[in-house]
Amino acid sequence: MAHLPQIKIPATYMRGGTSKGVFFRLQDLPEAAQQPGAARDALLLRVIGSPDPYGKQIDGMGGATSSTSKTVILSKSSKPDHDVDYLFGQVAIDKAFVDWSGNCGNLSAAVGAFAISAGLVDAERVPQNGIATIRVWQANISKTIIAHVPVTDGAVQETGDFELDGVTFPAAEVQLEFMDPAADEEGAGGSMFPTGNLVDDLDVPGVGTLKATMINAGIPTIFVNAEAIDYTGTELQDAINSDAKALNMFETIRAYGALRMGLIKDISEAAQRQHTPKVAFVAKPADYTSSSGKQVQAADVDLLVRALSMGKLHHAMMGTAAVAIGTAAAIPGTLVNLAAGGGARTAVRFGHPSGTLRVGAEATQVNGEWSVTKAIMSRSARVLMEGWVRIPPT
Repeated sequence: MAHLPQIKIPATYMRGGTSKGVFFRLQDLPEAAQQPGAARDALLLRVIGSPDPYGKQIDGMGGATSSTSKTVILSKSSKPDHDVDYLFGQVAIDKAFVDWSGNCGNLSAAVGAFAISAGLVDAERVPQNGIATIRVWQANISKTIIAHVPVTDGAVQETGDFELDGVTFPAAEVQLEFMDPAADEEGAGGSMFPTGNLVDDLDVPGVGTLKATMINAGIPTIFVNAEAIDYTGTELQDAINSDAKALNMFETIRAYGALRMGLIKDISEAAQRQHTPKVAFVAKPADYTSSSGKQVQAADVDLLVRALSMGKLHHAMMGTAAVAIGTAAAIPGTLVNLAAGGGARTAVRFGHPSGTLRVGAEATQVNGEWSVTKAIMSRSARVLMEGWVRIPPT
């Protein structure tokens, strides 16, 4: 029996925000994987080490959490007035499945830096010293992201003193602007509130009828009140991720919320759409101890938010969900806004399991319809390793 050598593919392993992922230039992928389809999905699954019934992704680049089971494909932009096209693939851990239905807001922080270093941005758009403004086309959701990337001596600056809760070490700050973040989801009619309401009564079999704000902004997200599901909003990962009954409850809420939002046509389809929508619960400010031992005081935050990603409570906050939080907080009457004290606001600082995060949004109402021009937040990013990723031939 002949034993073929492994395939070598140029790749970069990067941290963006509180996530990590394997970054590729489209042109570096094998020809069959340069187009959407089974060949691309199979390649990315093998790179990450999925599906893994052990749930550890030992034989791949994944880190056995939704935050570290991610892939990114970048190319020079095909869109006018954009620099780079960004495609994100969320790789399931225990299933042979890559979800292309949404963006990763955290890895968005690394896209501009990678694009510059990989030669995907025209040289005249990168200053010798200063801030490079990189115009990103987010291909999963057809939205624009503006990344403000620091540059020193003509190269991306990665080191700095910006601290991000959920990331141990400081780095250079990257400001992100998510333009017109209301998601144009198929079946959702392009509306920020697909049901037409700021708050709905969501019937969830086995759980009850919950007040819910269902919003398409950054990523489709279902917000419920913590107290309605017997939580306080101060929970850390182990309190929920070790509770199979709780995880099943959140997945049921997510599935029936997806149906109500028009993202799926039948409840059975939710299992094949794990990345979206997200489900989160909110509460008024309270003191708690973060996962790092840092004390978060009620006076330091406007509200508390906990969110689930790929079936587990996130250790911090997904970037796209932060956009949804900022957007919903800016619109009086949503559950997020009410948890933050109600009224008009352009920014909130919320508490999450790893600490706090500030996000801003500009919301306006015209003829009864809410719109948001952009949401803004700061993250950081850096290269962890670069070279080639290797996978066995199929």
